[in-house]
Amino acid sequence: MTGSAEPADRAPDGLGPLLSGAVADAIRAARGFAGGVYLRTPTPGLLRLAVLAGLPDQLFRSWWRLPLDRPFPAADCYRQGMEVLLTDATETMRRYPQLAAGLPFQFGSLYVPVPGSSSSFGVLTVLRPSASDATDVLPDRDRMTAVAESLGTALSDREKNGSEVTWDSEPLCVHPPADAPPRCAGRFAWDPADGTVTADDALRSLLGTGTGTGAFPATPEALARGLSPGDPHALLAALHETAAGHPPTHPLPLHTVGGGLCLVHLSPGRHTPDPPFPVRGTVVDPGPGPAAAGAADLLPEGVFALDRLGLITYVNPRAAELLGRPHGELLGRPLWQAVPWLDQPSYEDHLRGALLSPEPVHFQVARPREGRRTSLAGRGDTWLTLSVYPGPRGLTCRLIPMGRIADTTRAAAAAAPDVGRPAEAASGIGTSVSSVTTAGLYHPIVLAIALSEAVTARQVSEVVMRELLPAFGGRQLAIYLLQERRLYLAWETGFPQGFLAPFDGVGLDAKLPGVETLTSGRALFFESMPRLESAYPGIAVDAKVGARVFLPLIASGRPVGSCILGFDRPRDFSTEERAVLTALAGLVAQALERARRYDSEAALARGLQEALLPHRLSAHPQVETAGRYLPGTEGMDVGGDWYDVVEAGDGLALVIGDVQGHGVQAAATMGQLRSAVRAFALGDHAPDEVMSGTNRLLIDLDPGQFASCCYIRLDPVTGIARAARAGHPQPLLRHPDGRAEVLNLPGGVVLGVDPHARYPVTDLRLEPGAVLALYTDGLVEKPGADIDDGIERVRAKLSGAGTPHARPGTSSLSRAADLLTEEARQAAERPDDIALLLTTRRSRRGQRP
Repeated sequence: MTGSAEPADRAPDGLGPLLSGAVADAIRAARGFAGGVYLRTPTPGLLRLAVLAGLPDQLFRSWWRLPLDRPFPAADCYRQGMEVLLTDATETMRRYPQLAAGLPFQFGSLYVPVPGSSSSFGVLTVLRPSASDATDVLPDRDRMTAVAESLGTALSDREKNGSEVTWDSEPLCVHPPADAPPRCAGRFAWDPADGTVTADDALRSLLGTGTGTGAFPATPEALARGLSPGDPHALLAALHETAAGHPPTHPLPLHTVGGGLCLVHLSPGRHTPDPPFPVRGTVVDPGPGPAAAGAADLLPEGVFALDRLGLITYVNPRAAELLGRPHGELLGRPLWQAVPWLDQPSYEDHLRGALLSPEPVHFQVARPREGRRTSLAGRGDTWLTLSVYPGPRGLTCRLIPMGRIADTTRAAAAAAPDVGRPAEAASGIGTSVSSVTTAGLYHPIVLAIALSEAVTARQVSEVVMRELLPAFGGRQLAIYLLQERRLYLAWETGFPQGFLAPFDGVGLDAKLPGVETLTSGRALFFESMPRLESAYPGIAVDAKVGARVFLPLIASGRPVGSCILGFDRPRDFSTEERAVLTALAGLVAQALERARRYDSEAALARGLQEALLPHRLSAHPQVETAGRYLPGTEGMDVGGDWYDVVEAGDGLALVIGDVQGHGVQAAATMGQLRSAVRAFALGDHAPDEVMSGTNRLLIDLDPGQFASCCYIRLDPVTGIARAARAGHPQPLLRHPDGRAEVLNLPGGVVLGVDPHARYPVTDLRLEPGAVLALYTDGLVEKPGADIDDGIERVRAKLSGAGTPHARPGTSSLSRAADLLTEEARQAAERPDDIALLLTTRRSRRGQRP
């Protein structure tokens, strides 16, 4: 929270007010205390927080960007198109442990998709008090769904009119809807076309100009001096930005003539097609009332108040004294800007808790003596107890000096061991500690949970880049893995292109920090690049400024590799950070070792599956076939889908099947079933006999395992086909005229369930030029979508795939197979395997020699 955000592209004009209004309606509908809306972005697979209401945006920066592959409720809601209801913290931990680990507070939440014509625009989310029973929340969910549908209609209309409906900016941070109308101190309007300002009587009275028209300052410069004599330029700049179509994302805090605080809300009018637009302004008195302020001013304890966006709305004289800032530098400013030494992650964690749960929060803070850098607990610090009492409109805070408790705390801090700090890195550094702690900045459990879901070395590296690197403010990451006593680069990000190439494949005898951290088992910390060059003379560096951390990756005593973290600026590393980074390196090492074993097992499973799938399909002069198989991207990328074409007497047997599950067991079962079906087909058994015999075999081989299957015996000469189906998706048939239909073949239960199951046989005819499509459910199923919609999508594609042999010498059947699987091949994730078998009959005239 200490650094300013990177410059963000402007949000599309007019979109912010529409979204802000919808979020306010959603908070009211769901009886929440805060909420927001995520919107899709120009970047595929990424949502961005567009509006955040009732919470300070800086305290929740980690949730501004949401990759859709993250196991978070808003991501699931968007992908699946379904509401997600979390009644309390226990339910959140059970279903979404990463979210619960990052926000371990008592609250419930609701997530509702914002529907669009073809896909969701985004997700509305509301945070609300915990509920004991989900049925109590269902009416709130239904009302919130109605708000989301209304927003979706408005966004669809905007899209139809050619306006952009994406978000690639920082979020707008707005106040939650008020239980009562805000205390409006006046309204005004500015027309940039003629430069005039008009105001209502309330604002005239506030400025002391009376109600006469001539007495009012009718220019923006005069208005700014009247509202904020101490800093008129801030209001003037905001007026011009708003006229250009870019209003401030937050209300503008101003100090009036009497020293009071007012908030100015600015919005552009749309009376003209192009900027500059007219500007409307509302001046709001945030409170508290004069009686309450006067009473609190007399208290011997420090008292100050924050609104739900973190803005200081009141501070009594004693609080200003304890915070070490003049009253004028506190009022109207965000807490972490007005009091920089409170801008520490551990303190932020407590403030988040007060904003998200109804219980008071009490913690100790160390105010550093003047002129010294923020620290954890340096000598001379003044220790205070800060109590935060949450309310529906904001936070009331109380400050009390601690006395002797600070001595104990400092002694404990001083006695803490300096974990993982070798002499060569620590020399001459002194005893100062980092201004950034890890207590609230990073929860190790978040990384542990994320790593538990990573199964390949690449996925582990992606988790480290996504979770660990930003948590410590790092910009660069490199992971080296040990193989045959050499370190090979497995993953890198942020380094100049080619810079790490000379270090790839170095032996364990090289005098390099990435090698020595592994051979010694100690983490190496370098607060600046000169310190790194001093410890390793002649080492190549990619920059003259920055800091570096080298971590050993050791799992159960076995060396796995080393990890390098890079920082843009020099920085210290506190004792706590050193300990946490060293511990997290162990988690990463264990995950990489597990991934290495997984990769070996996966290679074995893929080899087994490849051996079991057909390498050549039985052929006939009058029949052409084309098959495709795509493994799922989850698990070991192997499963139980298969297809086959087998000689059956004077005909051909067309087979497709799907064994439940994934991995080696599913692949092995698939191989056994494929062999059984081939044996029955080669004996030219009737389709129902093939299904019945295979069913009994599966029950004998592996009780509890089941599979779907479709078996069709085709006479290549007459085109007569006899089909039997065991719980498998219905085939598709494309007629020679291009019309495609879903066949309605009666069938029996899946194989492996009932030893006495019967499988009816259906007769049909495959005309020359027609295409028969057999497929597994991975081709037509999508999370959150109806399978019938998927079948219809594939049917339409098959209909438009063109006629077989549209051009001599080419196979349009193969092109059709590629077309039907194109979307799946390009998808980043495939939850299930996909098998496809296309068959067509050639006329004798079109028969190939």
